[in-house]
Amino acid sequence: MAQLLIVDDEAHVVDRLATTVDWESVGIDQVYKAYSGQEALEQLHQFSIDIVITDIRMPGMSGLQLISEIKRQWPKTKSILLSGYSEFNYAKQAMQFQTEDYLLKPVKTADLLATVERVLLKLKQEWEEVISAQRMTYTLKEHLPLLRASLLQELLQGKLWSRQTLREKMSRLELGDRDWERFSLMAIRLDDRFGEFAEEDMSWKEYAVANMAEELFGGRYSLWHAKDAHDYLIFLLTPKDEAERDDPGWLERTASVLQSAVGVYLKGKISVLVSGAGAFPEDVPGFYNRSITAFRNRIGQEPEQFMRLEEKESEPAAIRSLDCLYEPPALIHLLEAARWEAVEERYKRIFAGVEGSVSVSEEHLLEIYFTMASAYAYIAHKNGRLLNETLGTDYNRMTTGMPLRTVQHLREWAFRTLKALQEDMAKETKDNRHSLIERIRSFIDDNVTGDISLQSVADYVKLHPVYVSKVYKLETGENLSDYIQRAKMEEAQSMLRRSDEKVYVIAARLGYQRPHSFISAFKKTFGMTPQEYRDGQPQ
Repeated sequence: MAQLLIVDDEAHVVDRLATTVDWESVGIDQVYKAYSGQEALEQLHQFSIDIVITDIRMPGMSGLQLISEIKRQWPKTKSILLSGYSEFNYAKQAMQFQTEDYLLKPVKTADLLATVERVLLKLKQEWEEVISAQRMTYTLKEHLPLLRASLLQELLQGKLWSRQTLREKMSRLELGDRDWERFSLMAIRLDDRFGEFAEEDMSWKEYAVANMAEELFGGRYSLWHAKDAHDYLIFLLTPKDEAERDDPGWLERTASVLQSAVGVYLKGKISVLVSGAGAFPEDVPGFYNRSITAFRNRIGQEPEQFMRLEEKESEPAAIRSLDCLYEPPALIHLLEAARWEAVEERYKRIFAGVEGSVSVSEEHLLEIYFTMASAYAYIAHKNGRLLNETLGTDYNRMTTGMPLRTVQHLREWAFRTLKALQEDMAKETKDNRHSLIERIRSFIDDNVTGDISLQSVADYVKLHPVYVSKVYKLETGENLSDYIQRAKMEEAQSMLRRSDEKVYVIAARLGYQRPHSFISAFKKTFGMTPQEYRDGQPQ
């Protein structure tokens, strides 16, 4: 749905168009009003306006000046010009350069709606062009290194795709779709003086190391690299020529040359680990995890070390870590983003892996339990809640130690507590929104004869007007402006029944600058004018 702004120094024109035209029928969700060019600019700074309908002649800033400023600051916003008959040629000429269309006053509702609908269609087509294949290709090239690194990071963490899907992803990123059958992994840690650099200097040094690696290895190998969570530079290398596979020692010799070059030209030290050949992509996460383990257990903190990852080297078979419990995005981040389906899928994978393993111990169950429990506590406390208020009796079981001795019991507890957390957060969100709607309606009802606008309501509840508008529509199914209008009309009925005040006085008390706008709105709501309504009341 789109948003529209009506601008005219004749307030009755603005009010009539805003309140009597069925804007929703053509896809307009929110209508804003301004009675001068300057006020229109203020509205444009606050709200995301799609279409502006403006009069051509206004005191101060004219309609053409306003359109020119809109084109400069909000080039995607479309403008429609209103003009009198005597200004026809002037408006037509201006339209050719700056506006989408012009309409003669007094404008017919059908013509106005047809024009707005056509402009909205043009706006939609322009946005579709923005996301077209040609524009996406250009954007892809602009961000190619970042996108390549992101895909490699996902491979390192063990994310799985079908072979066809992965080929397509790599092809789009210009990584080739045939060459990556066998690969070697090289991990580089920046040591020693590199830690002395500021963050921006460090980024430049990492970039320099990657370029030096490309220069040294690129003649024989295709390289693909990314920086991991440990700040290591991880390279995948695949030979460009089948004959290169016959000289595995070349990688080690060249890695030594890289260490020397970094020391001479960048005045720093690096440690390098090189693996043997593996099958792509299935061996990528295993090689990567073994490399990180080797850095931790074999290389340690000593700078400028070199190591070859032995092909038979692997983690002890007796104890295996639960990798899927920690793969990104972390469980705590999934809960924080309320991605409930993703959490359920993660739980299913965790328990599928545990139930299919013969080496699962009580410690593994404890690992799963404490990871989930700590994530629950973090989310509850971040939302200002106590965990015992959320989990109830399941929380009481948590305080007695480890109450879950079997995989089945742990599985049941995990899904049960996840559902309780989800329901609690959904209820809190619903309660917060319900409370907000009540505050909004109370403010409108108490100030129906005062300054009631979306901005004044937003100021009262101390939230952004766009958010207020969207939440109100989401929770109630109607626009906030509809409720304001209904409240004014109900108050108008009451004032017409209980007082003898003139219609124009009642109109002014309800915020209508022109009686004609009030009469039009009243007739649209009740099918009769205010005077006809008053005359029909029993004496």
